[in-house]
Amino acid sequence: MVREPVFGGDDHVEQREWDDQLRPQRLDEVIGQRDVVERLKIVLDAAQKRGEPLGHILFDGPPGLGKTTFATVLPHEMETTCQIASGPALKAPKDLLPYLTNASEGSVLFIDEIHRLPRAAEEFIYPAMEDFRIDIVLGEGVNARTLNLRLKQFTLIGATTRSGMLSAPLRDRFQTREHLDFYSSEELAEIVHRSARKLATPISDDAAVELARRSRSTPRIANSRLRWVRDFATSKADGRITIALAHEALAMQGVDAAGLDQQDRRYLDTLIRVFSGGPAGVEAIAHTMNLTVDTLCDEVEPYLLRREFIVRTPRGRVATESGYHHLGRDPHPQDNAQNTLF
Repeated sequence: MVREPVFGGDDHVEQREWDDQLRPQRLDEVIGQRDVVERLKIVLDAAQKRGEPLGHILFDGPPGLGKTTFATVLPHEMETTCQIASGPALKAPKDLLPYLTNASEGSVLFIDEIHRLPRAAEEFIYPAMEDFRIDIVLGEGVNARTLNLRLKQFTLIGATTRSGMLSAPLRDRFQTREHLDFYSSEELAEIVHRSARKLATPISDDAAVELARRSRSTPRIANSRLRWVRDFATSKADGRITIALAHEALAMQGVDAAGLDQQDRRYLDTLIRVFSGGPAGVEAIAHTMNLTVDTLCDEVEPYLLRREFIVRTPRGRVATESGYHHLGRDPHPQDNAQNTLF
């Protein structure tokens, strides 16, 4: 399968290569998201029986749940080529032209972070999705003329972590829309076992379960945790991952039993210690921690909210009793102080 690379920093490229190494190649190899897999099998089978390209598909959901995996598995199933692009890199219609004109019959064009397409590029792709044509304006002013260029029938697969930012006209042009949800610990443990086999790394069942439990219900994080523990096992032991070694490695990385890392706990500590548990505005918390608001909103808060360690209120963020208990703090210190007076 031929892929167009997504250009970015070295870390981004390294992460993509690592993900590609562990990704399944067929739908039957995908672990989890069973309802999505079954619906995709029906769509795929129907397209193959009709001898037509797949209809355009949109995957949405939090990062790391398999959107890119599905986008790369489907071309394998169709035995066709795939080009990969990134929404932020497609700054103007001219940036889309090479991908659209190079698309072969039945091929796949995958656009990651499609919600970040600029409006001009988004509108340029409408006729390509609907009628497999593009309109190119040559010249300017009264001398301008429009060149209508026919395209091969292709499948556009879009992935987004923020489906609400997609315009309705673009969203409605996808015949199939699938939402990916978080994984169970059992599914993640199976993924860890499969990834460990691909890496030729022996791992015990209880160590795989422990990695799964601390991976925020997200396969990408589970594979990242496995990568670190694998390196730790190679450096400190004989390369075999046991439960004791997994505990030691994750403790060194600062990942606790609930899957929180050092920055997560620092956020909770700041909210409880500095702001008395809240309510506190995210800007105030960010300034106190010397971090950007985007970092807190996109990387830290989602998991704390999902674990119900914090809540968002109209007045700001508030730590819950679960958040206090996780740090070993008393959620009602004033009540206890009053009780000691009587």
